[in-house]
Amino acid sequence: SFEAEDQRCDDMSVDDLKTSSQRALLLMDFTTLADDDTHERVEQLCKDAKTPFGCVAAVCIYSQFVGTAKKALAANGTPGVRVATVVNFPHGGDDVERAVQETREAVAAGADDIDVVLPYKRLIAGDEAVCKELVSRVKSECKEGVLLKVIIETGELKEAALIQRASQLAIEAGADFIKTSTGKVAINATLESAEIMLTVIRDLGVQATVGFKPAGGVKTAQDSKAYLDLADRLLGPDWADARHFRFGASSLRPALLSTLEGGDGAAGTGY
Repeated sequence: SFEAEDQRCDDMSVDDLKTSSQRALLLMDFTTLADDDTHERVEQLCKDAKTPFGCVAAVCIYSQFVGTAKKALAANGTPGVRVATVVNFPHGGDDVERAVQETREAVAAGADDIDVVLPYKRLIAGDEAVCKELVSRVKSECKEGVLLKVIIETGELKEAALIQRASQLAIEAGADFIKTSTGKVAINATLESAEIMLTVIRDLGVQATVGFKPAGGVKTAQDSKAYLDLADRLLGPDWADARHFRFGASSLRPALLSTLEGGDGAAGTGY
């Protein structure tokens, strides 16, 4: 009967959503980047990194909290959760020396991932040199095992050609990941910009070494599934692991847990 068929389709889509939610949870860079962040909030974030369905890939915090996060994750028995922090954030200035110093300090404090903002306003103005210099100098401060994610701020670049060029530049300068957004501008991750960025990774043939991180605006289980489906289609079903794919989000975690517990996958509040 039609009703039985509909029910089967619903069951299948629920199972698909659960499967993708389980994947997405383990790929999360669980984030707090609020101006009023405290050590207590970061400790709670680190506690919440562990769920009944596994741990997130990383926590992402301001650099003054790196030590706090490392301690909290160890105390919680989850030392495998990486600590990511942000550099040249959120405005993407062009002060190379400052970005280098910020990176050096963050790595010394124990950061595992550095998320640096490309000087995207300079790229819009046609200055590629400073973009390359900043990324490559920051990369040189990332010791063995430290991953560099380059935020290109797609919502401000707007044009497909600029998003493509920023992705190429970041990769040429040493990015381990290209990341859509800071989460601090009007337009953050979109599927359109994700497709451009993933296509650059594929077309440059760097999918073994370069990953992708949509950030900001990925709020529901359905949102995260759409990004994973896109990555599967463009780069193959086994590509999007924690070395090659992260979600930058705060409100996604409750949505994924709700789905995994049998709810509707609607969002929590936040980025």
